[in-house]
Parts: sequence; C-alpha cells; structure tokens
Amino acid sequence: MSAGRRLFLSVAVNSTGSAARSWAWPGTTWSRFSDWNHYLRSAQLAHDGVFDIVFVSDHPALQRDNTSRPLHSFDPTVLFTAIAATVPDIGFLLTASSSYNSPYNLARRLATLDHISGGRVIWNVVSSFNPDIAANFSAAPLPPRAERYRRADEFLDVVKKLWLSWDTPEGPAPTDTVWDEGTARRVDHHGEFFDVAGPLNVPIGPQGHPVISQAGASEAGVDLAAKHADIVYASLLHKQAAFGYRAQLRERAIVHGRDPDGIRLMPGLTAIIGATREEAYRKHEALHGFSGEDGLIADFFKRTALFDITGRLDPDRPLDPTLFSYTEDQSRPVGFVRSFAELTAAENITPRQLVRRVEGGHRLAIGTPQEVADTILDWWSDGAVDGFNIHIPVLPDGIAEFNRDVIPLLQASGAFPRAYDGSTIRERLGLRDPRAERDTDVRSVPVQSRAVPSDLRSTG
Repeated sequence: MSAGRRLFLSVAVNSTGSAARSWAWPGTTWSRFSDWNHYLRSAQLAHDGVFDIVFVSDHPALQRDNTSRPLHSFDPTVLFTAIAATVPDIGFLLTASSSYNSPYNLARRLATLDHISGGRVIWNVVSSFNPDIAANFSAAPLPPRAERYRRADEFLDVVKKLWLSWDTPEGPAPTDTVWDEGTARRVDHHGEFFDVAGPLNVPIGPQGHPVISQAGASEAGVDLAAKHADIVYASLLHKQAAFGYRAQLRERAIVHGRDPDGIRLMPGLTAIIGATREEAYRKHEALHGFSGEDGLIADFFKRTALFDITGRLDPDRPLDPTLFSYTEDQSRPVGFVRSFAELTAAENITPRQLVRRVEGGHRLAIGTPQEVADTILDWWSDGAVDGFNIHIPVLPDGIAEFNRDVIPLLQASGAFPRAYDGSTIRERLGLRDPRAERDTDVRSVPVQSRAVPSDLRSTG
C-alpha cells in the first residue's frame, strides 16, 4: 500500500437486498422495502462497519417484474434527510435523474440536504434509460441517448454554478445589506435545454458543494464522468478491463482540464460469504430459489436479458464474446454488456464459471471471509480501482455479516480505517474543495436589480 492511499467502500441499501428474491429470505420481513426503519437500520449497520458511503439508486417507476423485490421505492433525497438526523459521519450517495428534474429545484434540494447532513451528500447523476420513467412524466417518448447526455452535461454545468453562486454567510454581522453583488452572483445560463438566472437561494455548504458520482460506460458516458464526476461507479468484471477503463477516464479528464487523480473509481461488487466456499456456493443458489448450479446458470442468463440460452449454449463450453455485442447508441445501458464482452474476450470462460464471477451485472466476491477480502484487496492493491460499491444480497443482516467477517480483515491489512476521519465526505475521499476552482464564467451581477416588489414581500 502506497503512503496515504487507502481503500474506499460504499454499500448499496436498495430495497430488501441485491438478490431478486431477498424479500423472501428466511427470517426476514418480506415487506421491509416499505418500512423506512429498514433503511435506517441498514445505514446504522453501515456506520458500524465504518463504510464511507451508503448508496441508494433510483428509478421513478415501479418495475414490471412483480416476482422480484421492488428495487426502488422511497425517494432517496427524502429518505436520506431523515437518516442524516440519526446516523452521523457516513456519506449519502443518492441517485437523481438529469432527464426528469430541473436544475434549480434539484440543486436546491441537494444543497439543503448537504447543509442538514454537515457536508455528506453525493449526487449520482443518471440520464434515465427506462421508457417506463419517461411515461410517468409525459406522453413524450424517451429521448435518444445523445440528447440525454447533452442534457446531462448542461444540467451539471448549471447545477455546479448554482451551488457556488451564493457565498456562505460568515464574519461579523453586516450593518446594511445581508448580501451584495460580490457574495450572491447570477449565473445567467442560456443553453440548449435550460435558461437559469440564479443565484441559488441556498448558500454554499460545508463541503463547497455535494460530491458528484456518475456511471459512465459508453463513449458519451465516460466523457461525462471524466468532465464532472468525483466518483465513478461502473460495471467492471476483469482487472485489465478496469485498468483500461481507468486509463480512458484519465485521458478524457485531462482533455477537460481536470486532475485525473481527483477521480475515485469504485465499481460494483457483490459479496456472498460462507464458512467454506461450498457453503457460499449453496447460499448463492438459494438466493435465487435453486438447489443446484444448473438452475442458477439458466436463471442468470434469463435475468441479464442478454439472450436465451435454451438449446444454444453448452454450460461447459467457453462463451463467444460476440454474443455480448452492443452499440454506442443503443437505448439500454452499455456498461453491463460491455463488461461481459471484455471478460469473455479476455478469458475462455464458460457459463458455469461465469455465474460464480458475476452477480447482478457486477463482479462477484464469493467464498470464505478471507477469500472475499482478498478479492477486494486484489484490484485495489494493484491500483486498478480506489474502492468498491458493495452489494449485499440480503439486507440488513448481510451488512452485519460483512462487518463481522470481512471488515476486520480489510482493517488488519492496513487498507481500511477503523474510525471515521474528516468532517465531510469530500474530505474523507481526499477530494479538492470546488471553491478553489470556481467557474470564472459566473458573472457578478447585482441581485438587488431583481428585487421582489415591496407588495409581494413577506412581512413575517
């Protein structure tokens, strides 16, 4: 381990767990996805394990597969606001769409939560690829991928300007105006998708502004992540692919004038733990409702929705990488398919081997606690990644199991801390304060020139 470098860990706390049938796991309450105390308990356990971050993904649509746990339910911004009042230290990584929000309203909500939490907010930017989401907001179809990414890029530009548009109140009490043109600045943005005057009516928060996360996989996605993201959450299944992705990300960051060392690469990783590897294998099968490996193989390909293997594939014959073809302009996500293509091209891997390497589209760490810890440390110690977003099959008890069995091994290796450090999540991740890099395009225009008429002002 190089001096000053350490492992970062996030844990996903969606629904009842990452396993589709986690809602039916013995000893659990099947409907806990609708109980906010379930999420609170998950966050408390993550804090016990000194995880850096708790992560909630989001799709504002009820999924069509009603045999699986409802993956997304509560609004993550509201959920984390409640949790922040009870759980200290840990960062909150929440997902919000750039396609179905407005920059000012989202900037205001996230800045408010960043103040409430003391600088612990991370925004995971998604451009929304699900047509069901589009149908919940208008009759208009889902925009093409290129348009969604142009909108996301402009959305991020506007939000970051808004977040830095009103300086944090400090110093001695003013004798006249509470703010002026030097402390509250219009952004006057006029672009393809948005016209926003500003400034934001929430002052700059404890960490400058929320940390930004993005999961770029297509060329446009990688470019967006390289331009804006502090954390990149990706599907990476092969170590050399991780090195290649990191190099691509660094190259694009430099093009955009950013320091690539200021980006934390944290791909997803699912952990299934057993006293022995065989016990972990049986647990893996049971999580999907099977008592053997053949059912697991068939179910895996069905769930990934890549193709139908019935009568076409031999479970013990290496997979043809061309089966995992994709195009940069396809409507469905590129990342998962790309990661399968990279893995099968790098190794002569069979379906039987693949189901023990991948779970839910992410790399699978399966086996004894030491084997799971070694899987995590392998890529990190080689410098392929900065950490992982851990997916727990069954929540919340799986977090307690990970805390008990794996975290001490990571701490004993010197890779992971035993206590929280830094007052904000930005400090903990070793990221630069954005106030030091404030956009020089923000104009200093007097706010008073747009004063509210006196008859409309509150007298309270």
